[in-house]
Amino acid sequence: MPELRNMTLNFGPQHPAAHGVLRLILEMNGEVIERADPHIGLLHRATEKLAESKPYNQSIGYMDRLDYVSMMCNEHAYVMTIEKLLKIEVPIRAQYIRVMFDEITRILNHLLWIGAHALDVGAMTMFLYAFREREDLMDVYEAVSGARLHATYYRPGGVNRDLPDRMPNYETNQWRSESDANRLNENRSGSLLDFIEDFTRRFPGYVDEYETLLTDNRIWKQRTVGIGVVSPERAMQLGFTGPMLRGSGVEWDLRKKQPYEVYDRMDFDVPVGTTGDSYDRYLVRMEEMRQSNRIVKQCIDWLRVNPGPVLLEDHKVTPPRRLEMKEDMESLIHHFKHFTEGYCIPAGEAYVGIEHPKGEFGIYMISDGANKPYRVKIRAPGFAHLSALDEMVRGHMLADVVAVIGTQDIVFGEIDR
Repeated sequence: MPELRNMTLNFGPQHPAAHGVLRLILEMNGEVIERADPHIGLLHRATEKLAESKPYNQSIGYMDRLDYVSMMCNEHAYVMTIEKLLKIEVPIRAQYIRVMFDEITRILNHLLWIGAHALDVGAMTMFLYAFREREDLMDVYEAVSGARLHATYYRPGGVNRDLPDRMPNYETNQWRSESDANRLNENRSGSLLDFIEDFTRRFPGYVDEYETLLTDNRIWKQRTVGIGVVSPERAMQLGFTGPMLRGSGVEWDLRKKQPYEVYDRMDFDVPVGTTGDSYDRYLVRMEEMRQSNRIVKQCIDWLRVNPGPVLLEDHKVTPPRRLEMKEDMESLIHHFKHFTEGYCIPAGEAYVGIEHPKGEFGIYMISDGANKPYRVKIRAPGFAHLSALDEMVRGHMLADVVAVIGTQDIVFGEIDR
């Protein structure tokens, strides 16, 4: 009788469900996974080393490119670490703007996650629905920063600029008739806050649509219920954070437990799962989108009635406004020094962790008193989650590997760094 041997299979990096650059070596007995060995490093760009060779204010753009789905949240941890080392207080209006954009970013992240996760499992429509909403939020990013993806909007001491008074409008051209342009511009006649408020009114209905498509869909439940179960004790041992930990039934959210910026003034709930499977994690993230929508509404209401500065006026840390720079010699010197040499931070070390859409994203920074950090260490939530992939897929079928990669919400920019 021929000897039975386990088959070794390469999954990725070309596989569309490998989310970019994951190479998985699967040891399989028939179609059952006996061992999964993730190979990382195919997107390694030495972000930490690059940050150590540049002035502090020139590395904010690198943070956007870590988890390139949750851009402003990455920036947030980085600028908060610098602010902690400098011992500076950010203007309250800037704090509200940051919290609002953190939650917009959380919605953006979860929309891409549900689109990609459902597409991997076989539900094509979800991807198209989710990207319809992402488009509106990308326009919001573009309105404040000029870029749809890599914003570099948060700065040490606040945010780069205040919220604009008007939204860019669609124009007519050879592909877009006047009636089409008018229809698209219906909710763009007011300010950016008006546009976001219109979105927050529409968004709960969109989440209901997603739930109609998936929550009681029997194929979706067959593919996610009981797949990748992690007990609460094991989730904590494995270093899970964010929806992965809350899906296992542990109520841990840094916005509630260690509030930063103005989260202590916000009214929102933390959804928690019960069984710790892929379906629970799906339900947790869907509810998180609704709660983020609530927080964004509260920020809009506050920002409407409380004008004020959005960036510190201390020009040793923040650049002067361009108008001042063009008229005042001292401001020109400050501006030039700021963008060529940067600023020196007192010697010391600091760690700041924030509730990133994927979990706890932290920056640990050591300053030796120079104008660039002595050491930057990035605590990426996806790294801990990927390390548990082997444990989560053992005993499951090959098709379930795809569902587990989807439920972990992996993005390789932050894992490989």
